[in-house]
Amino acid sequence: MALNTECARRPVCLQPPTLGKLLRRLRDERQVSREKLAFNAGVSSSYITHLENGNRDRPTREVLHALVRYLDRVGPLSQVERRHLLDLAGLGAGEYPAVDQLRAWITPDMHHALTLHEPNLAAYFDTRWNLLASNESFANAFPGLTEQGNMLHWLLGNDIARQTVVEWEQEVRLLVHWLRGLLAGSGDATSSVAFLAELAQYEHFCRMWDEEAVAYGRDRPLLHLRDPGTRLRRAIVVQMFRVDSVAHADRIQIFLGIPTERLSLTAG
Repeated sequence: MALNTECARRPVCLQPPTLGKLLRRLRDERQVSREKLAFNAGVSSSYITHLENGNRDRPTREVLHALVRYLDRVGPLSQVERRHLLDLAGLGAGEYPAVDQLRAWITPDMHHALTLHEPNLAAYFDTRWNLLASNESFANAFPGLTEQGNMLHWLLGNDIARQTVVEWEQEVRLLVHWLRGLLAGSGDATSSVAFLAELAQYEHFCRMWDEEAVAYGRDRPLLHLRDPGTRLRRAIVVQMFRVDSVAHADRIQIFLGIPTERLSLTAG
């Protein structure tokens, strides 16, 4: 895998998304001045300047909604942009738990639930794509991921991933864009910067992160996987759910993959 050596030499290569940067982009796209946005949201223009520069505390819910209402009136915001603004405002976000802490919250009953999904692929991930637990079918479908521990690190740094994931670049791009959305709601900028610094070693990650696109889920239902040994290929219907029965419910996701057809031989 190609490493981004230029990026790795910089002390701070990649930065997590911020409310100020997104607000500035949305304002510029609509050709709205700070003064006009401030007037219509009932705040001062200096407040908007400080907010965009990251020099002021996050806005209240009332101020944020006023900003969103005016921007949406000038040029409609997408659902993704609207949610991204709310997440970046940090409403209800807290400190991000350590991976080991999250793994400890996977109860015996939750582990047992994974086995009940056999032969379908089932796993728990946190919102930074760290693998917390999986069943045997999932582990076999993604060889080496259990040892790697993180889906993005596995995709970008393990050669077997390119052999396994048929539409490798599309799947990596999806997870990178999805990560931008997930980090927005993490509420822990320090750990987000540290995690991005880990991923900055990968040239593909830096390039896709710089696209500044945001996703909050899969835009395609099927994941195409290939067995690296037999070259047999199969299509998997992927569904993702949030766990709502543990202390860190907003941090744990369930991956469920259901094969749609028998294994078939493919070229390449």
